[in-house]
Amino acid sequence: MRELTVLCADADEAELEATRVALVDDGEVAVTPVGSVAAASDALRAEGADCVVTAYDLPDGTGLDVAARVRETTPDTPCILFTDASPDRIDTVDREDVVVEYLPRDMPNAREALARMVGNLVQGRTQVGYPLPTREDERLAALEQYDRPGMEAADAFDRLTTLARTHFGVDVAFVGVIDAHEERFLACAGASWETLAREDSMCTHTILRDDLMVVEDTHADDRFADNDRLDELDIRAYAGVPLETPRGATIGAFCLTHDEPRAFAEAELADLRRFADEAMDLLELRRQLNECQDERDADGDGRGVTEHVGADAGETGGDDA
Repeated sequence: MRELTVLCADADEAELEATRVALVDDGEVAVTPVGSVAAASDALRAEGADCVVTAYDLPDGTGLDVAARVRETTPDTPCILFTDASPDRIDTVDREDVVVEYLPRDMPNAREALARMVGNLVQGRTQVGYPLPTREDERLAALEQYDRPGMEAADAFDRLTTLARTHFGVDVAFVGVIDAHEERFLACAGASWETLAREDSMCTHTILRDDLMVVEDTHADDRFADNDRLDELDIRAYAGVPLETPRGATIGAFCLTHDEPRAFAEAELADLRRFADEAMDLLELRRQLNECQDERDADGDGRGVTEHVGADAGETGGDDA
């Protein structure tokens, strides 16, 4: 079991230390202690957290402000308001959309109850029908930069997957991104797939790997032998390469599927990696276009955007497939 990470925010150093000790003593938990909303925001950006425990009264705001920071990037991260403040003193007028668990600190055995609550909330969040990457929250935050409305590059992905399908002689070639609950296909040559539940997607396993994943026969692989959805889609063979951003977050995969078991030669796998590199270059260009659009919106004009995009486009060209 991997170590859980908990961010604890409390301006009272003695209370903060007591909470930290209780959580660490309960099991494999790493605690990041902070004393303000600003420090909590910095820690969340730098490290993330599996769960957030916060007092209500902080020198630069409230625990609800901390929870709001969490909701901006990882809306499913559990937040616990662990405080002496009574519910009627907690001002929710400006934070009506922020949902937190409430645990009074003055109740008997409060910290033991807190440790149990943290474990139950994190376990409930991760008990899904598929494996999760270690830093799933950071991965999803990275995906948002590459998968935003506007600045579409669909035609380029269509051309790339069509070429791959012909090159490898397979039924389907696709580019998919994995969000919190499903895989969405940016391009899919040979089929009209749009989404696939994450528990049914083979790419859910691909994004856990440093390199490609090959399954020559799904019926002979314990992970997929009982997956009826793959049979419905006529997937018997699969090869996929993770799409990794320049900062190391895996946001999806470039994949091939076939309706009969088949192997892939080393030369074919090398070519598949090149196709994946090209797809990631296209995604990176799309991110840069979105960034330029944001800058233009902020500046109120478009001066300099063309030169910026042109320079970035030249830097993102990958190996020819």
